[in-house]
This record gives sequence, structure tokens and C-alpha cells, in this order.
Amino acid sequence: MKRLSTLLLSLASILICSAAAPKREFRGAWIQAVNHQFEGIPAAELKAELSRQLDSLASCGINAILFQVRVEADALYKSDLEPWSAFLTGAQGKAPDENWDPLEFMIKECHNRCMELHAWINPFRAKTAPTKEFAYNHQMRQHPERIIRYGELALFDPALKENRDWICQVAADIIRRYDIDGFHIDDYFYPYPDGNLKFNDDASFRQDPRGFTNRDDWRRDNVNLFIEQLYHTVKDIKPWVKFGISPFGIYRNKSAAYPEGSESSGFENWSGLYADVLLWIEKGWMDYCIPQVYWNTGNKAADYSILTQWWSDHAGGCLMYIGQDVERTVQGKDPNHPESHQLRHKLNLQRILHGLQGNCFWPAKSLVDNPKDYRTILKAEYYSTPALQPLSDNMPKNIPSKVRKLMPVETKDGPVLFWTAPKARKEMDRAVQYVVYRFKRGETINIDNPQHIVAVTRHTFLNLPYRDGVNQYTYVVTALNRIQRESVPVKCKVNL
Repeated sequence: MKRLSTLLLSLASILICSAAAPKREFRGAWIQAVNHQFEGIPAAELKAELSRQLDSLASCGINAILFQVRVEADALYKSDLEPWSAFLTGAQGKAPDENWDPLEFMIKECHNRCMELHAWINPFRAKTAPTKEFAYNHQMRQHPERIIRYGELALFDPALKENRDWICQVAADIIRRYDIDGFHIDDYFYPYPDGNLKFNDDASFRQDPRGFTNRDDWRRDNVNLFIEQLYHTVKDIKPWVKFGISPFGIYRNKSAAYPEGSESSGFENWSGLYADVLLWIEKGWMDYCIPQVYWNTGNKAADYSILTQWWSDHAGGCLMYIGQDVERTVQGKDPNHPESHQLRHKLNLQRILHGLQGNCFWPAKSLVDNPKDYRTILKAEYYSTPALQPLSDNMPKNIPSKVRKLMPVETKDGPVLFWTAPKARKEMDRAVQYVVYRFKRGETINIDNPQHIVAVTRHTFLNLPYRDGVNQYTYVVTALNRIQRESVPVKCKVNL
């Protein structure tokens, strides 16, 4: 029955008007370093390339960037705890030229474009396969006893409290020193299997089983302890910073042992990575979840239509977004329109599933490259109007006060709409952005319709398009706080 309902939803998705975009929707993209796209590039050249990518992403409606700042216990930011990343400069521990801080740069550039910046770390990976040399302050040299080698990889042993504490210390350092909007971790907890290789945590299990006799349950508890600790680390420092995780796309397969699982037969979070994602949702240990549902509809082991409905059904109080693989999507055929790839099919289905509040695209560079008009379709059909960030009941309830002294002013450069920021006693009450809406004479004032949004800005003014002064419009301005809760509107009439 669940499979039938999923297929019906898939068919119904073609009836949904893709232009009917919601006012609030997460539209993210992962900008990764692990693919070596930054390595050894001079700072000025890399700044220009990142700016180019951000311009392209902003132009098609992306409103959040998940920027990888820690690949293998290293740093793409100024850190006193871990060494500069070889994925940035080509040699671990070597600082970039111009005294450049990529994270600081990306925060500024994203905020200039009214995009969120989420700092993305890989928590447990200490070494990628190609890395052979380590800086003096890398954990592979400082505390090799805390790290387990697994083939050509090396990982922090999740069983050790010292490791969990260290990763949370790194996170706390980033959160305290940088004006990030979110803190993000990916799906690497215990390693993805490599043939018959064994992850040798025998000593840790013998030394501190914490009452567990089943090693799988113990491993899941190790990860649970870490997720809970990291969540509270984030929130204790800055309650407005959103904490999110992008787990593998299958939680558990449906079976006699777990009938509530998805109708899939692939690798699992539960038994493979020891990630109990539904427990984290139940406990409220993350603000948002982005399962990596990278497959296409029609995949026998992991069908996109089935898995997106499953995650929608199990979103609970957590904001649930879908991780979209750009390259795989354009390689697949729309099940209802085989002459097209699956972008429209996937996004239509995401929008009719009520538990889903947006998408995140992997990788951002592919989105920029626009294979088979992927970015063009997003811009023209799905993200043609701006979108604010989704909200959940688990987030702080503070709402900024309304803007003050809203008025049009004639300047030598034409009419400008000015306003004054609202007063605020606490950080969560402070306005950091503003939404400007416009309505024609006689139109009902409805700020729930994103088609009336003419700007989302960090400024307290907006240049207006003057024509002949005979057309009257009502402009409405609201204030947004750090998590984009919106103030009551203020309006004024303007003749343009």
C-alpha cells in the first residue's frame, strides 16, 4: 500500500505547477574542498572563482551555502587547533597567501548576497586516502592512539570521549569566532565498508562497553553521544546557529525486524554507519536534516520517489530537506516524460510532500556548470521568486519589532525608500535583513505570496524604479531576525 501511494504521488507530481513556489524554502548547495577544486590556487584567483560561483548560485535562487571547512582534521579557516588544509594550499600546515581566511571571506560574500553560510565539517575523518604527510599539530601526530586506520583512511575512534570532546572543541571555536548561520556535518561517522576490512575498535569495546553486549548497539550509542554533545555545543554558544546533518539516504530497509523501514534494499545508516537518525529527530538534536537521496526514481535498490516520501513521513519536528545529486539527475529519464531528465519530476514531488521543506544540491560546481539546463530550469521555473528560510517550532520564538520611519525620499538619483531599523534588547530580537514587498493600486496586501517580494536586503533603503509618477504602489517592509522570523509589516504608498 505504501508503494502504491508513493507511485500515485509520483504521478500526481506532474500536475503541480512548478511556478507555485512557497514563500519559505531551503535552497542550498554544497561547496566542497575534498574534490581538490581549491588546491594550490592563489588567493586572488580563488576569491574570484568563489565569487563567480556565488553569483551564479544566487542568480538561480540558492539561499544557503554549505561550505566545507574541515576535510581531515584540518582547517580552511584560521585555527589555533588544527593545521591549514592541504586541500587549500597543497601542503598541510601551509597558510594561504595574502593572509587569507576562506571562511571569513565566504561569510561576507554570502551575506552580501543575502545567502546563509553554514560551516560544514567532516567530524571523524582524520586522513583521506592520498594524504601521506601531516603537520606537527595534526591529530595524527599529536594523538595517534585515538585514531584507527581503516585501509588508506584514518578515523577518530567515536568510542573515545576525548575524540568527541576534541571535535566539539573545534566546532565551538568556529561558532564563537565566525558569524555563521549554520553548522553542518556530513554522513561519515563510522566508515563506509571497504570490502572485508574490519574497523578494529576491539580495544575500545573491551575497555568501556558501558553495559552493552552488542557492538552494533554500542557503536550507535557512541554516535548518539556525539550528536547530542555537538548539538548542545552549538546551542549553548549561539542559539540562533542552525545545526544540521546530511545522513546517507537510507535509514533502514523494510524487513521483518523493522517493518517501518523504507521499501529499499541498499546500504543503511542504521547498520552501516551506525547512525540512528530517527532518534536524533525524536530527541530534537538537530534543526534540519538533509538525507542524501541521490538516486533517481526507478532505481531498484533505492528509489527516489519511495525514499523522499519515507523521509517526509518521518520528519517529525525537524526541518527536512532533500539532498539532490545534479549529475545523476540529468542522467535519468523522467518516468512520466522520458524525453526529459528527472529535475522537474524530483522537485515537483518534493513540493507536494508536506514533510519536506526544500532541497540541497550536490555539488554546487555542477549546478554552476548547468548540465542539460539544470540551473536554467531552476531559475526560470522553480526559484524565480525569492524564498525565506523555513522555520520550526524547535527554533527560538523571538520576533523582531517592526521597522520605523518608512518613507519615500526624492534624491538626485531618483526615489529611494528609506526606513530605520527596529530597536532590539537581545541579539535574537535584532533585525539583520529586511523584506520589501510591492502591490499595485487595488491589490490585496498579502505578504504570504512571494511573487510580491521585490527585495530581500541587509540595507535600510531600496532604490525605486521611477517611470512617470502616475502609478501608485503600496510598499510593505518587514524585518527579519537571525533565523528569519518576520516582524509585522509596515506600509506606505508611493507614486512611481
